[in-house]
Amino acid sequence: MSWLEKLLPAKIQQTDPTERRQVPEGLWIKCPSCETVLYKNDLEQNQNVCPQCSHHHRIGARARLDGFLDAEGRYEIGQEVLPVDALKFKDSRKYPERLKEALESTGETDALVVMGGSVKSVNVVAACFEFDFMGGSMGSVVGERFVRGVETAIEQKVPFICFTATGGARMQEGLLSLMQMAKTNAALTRLAKKGLPYVSVLTDPTMGGVSAGFAFMGDIVIAEPKALIGFAGPRVIESTVRVTLPEGFQRAEFLQQKGAVDFICDRRELRNTVARSLAMLQRLPADAVI
Repeated sequence: MSWLEKLLPAKIQQTDPTERRQVPEGLWIKCPSCETVLYKNDLEQNQNVCPQCSHHHRIGARARLDGFLDAEGRYEIGQEVLPVDALKFKDSRKYPERLKEALESTGETDALVVMGGSVKSVNVVAACFEFDFMGGSMGSVVGERFVRGVETAIEQKVPFICFTATGGARMQEGLLSLMQMAKTNAALTRLAKKGLPYVSVLTDPTMGGVSAGFAFMGDIVIAEPKALIGFAGPRVIESTVRVTLPEGFQRAEFLQQKGAVDFICDRRELRNTVARSLAMLQRLPADAVI
């Protein structure tokens, strides 16, 4: 026995490294804002908002809808609409391979989930982007599901709500993807003509063709704190116009100062805020809804 082993307590000497208790992976999450190490279950129970600094972590579409909609009376819309490789597109990989990988990693068939339900007993149709499905990119399926959600809202005479979390149009579908900008806006025009409210909730990130399309078309446009919102990214803009952008450029707070966003709302208060806003809009005359 070496001199070091003689100094160590007997229990430590007898410990078998293979018998040491292993901490399961994924139990703890480090907040990227304040760097506090958070217990994953506690973070999820707080709607994925850091209890220390209120940083809004990104959240999946179904988890967001579960926390936003009332538990009773939910039903999914447009889940039978599935993507196809109409252009036989291939970049570094084939488009079907990317779709398969996204399906396996998220469990979703495309980047938009649409559900009917209620918020604080106010009937609504809500759509939510799944960013982990190919960056929440908007292709033909996203456009079709969005429109079906709007049409359901029109049929049932209820408000339509959309949560955006997207990088923009899906390049693998080319022009078919860009056509969804016109298609979704035409549906929202029909919704407006019926005097039904459209609430747009911008989350991190909301970029590209979605931000240039229907994201800012809401009668009420709400953003989550510090969400990145814009068309092209800040680095692309700086390299193009060769101008140093101001601090906080394209963040929710900057857009609110410029009048592009009506107000910023903490995710934990969103249910109450949207329910109150919808109750107020529904009491207004139909021609008062923008």
